Order: sequence, then structure tokens, then C-alpha cells
Amino acid sequence: MERRLISGHSPYEPIVGFSRAVVSGDRVYVAGTAPIPADGSPPPEDAYEQARLCLQIIGEALGQAGARFEDVVRTRVYVADAAHWQGVGRAHGEVFGDIRPANTTVVTSLLDPAWKVEIDADAVLP
Repeated sequence: MERRLISGHSPYEPIVGFSRAVVSGDRVYVAGTAPIPADGSPPPEDAYEQARLCLQIIGEALGQAGARFEDVVRTRVYVADAAHWQGVGRAHGEVFGDIRPANTTVVTSLLDPAWKVEIDADAVLP
């Protein structure tokens, strides 16, 4: 079975030892994706904008894997405060409103206090 690693730009990948995504057979597993801009700048302040950035990074990883958002079957969304769920949900809905993957949203602490959201996704290659 094919196992292919896809790297991103997170500074934590080499420290923690993870890949942005892993392709295994016909599955794509995108790691928890925080709102880390590629240029190393701070994340956007707004939870909606942070979620959009997370989804953009996920979309890039899916593309490198040969998948699209339409191939996503499950997402997990982690928000740092329940007050952020509406903005994050709106961003998620803009991408997945017609696709409707299985989803779990959890309120929890995140690694960086500037992060309001982190998102992961699982997809099946077409």
C-alpha cells in the first residue's frame, strides 16, 4: 500500500515529527491545521479569518495529495472558545456546505494562545 508524506510550512512539523498530510492507499489524512501563515506572520485576529486560513492550507495539502474538498469525508474542528464557533462554522460552511462531510466540533485549549481554531480533515481519493 502506498504511503506518501506531504509537508507544509508549519514550523512544528520537524520538531514534533508530523506531516501536513499522509496519503495511505486511497485515503488522505490531513493533520490538525492551525492558522499559521506561510510567511511566518501572526495569524489573523478574527476566528472566521483564521478558519479560512486553516481551510486554505488544508486545500493546498489535499491538492498535493490529488484530492479536492469534494473528496473530504470527515472534518474535526477545535475552537479555543465557544464564542468562536459561529465564525468558524461560517467559514467551514462556505467550503463544505454542499459537500457535507461528517464533522465534530470541540471546544478545547490550543497550543498557541493566538490560535482560535484548528481543523483536520480526512478524504478519499477519487
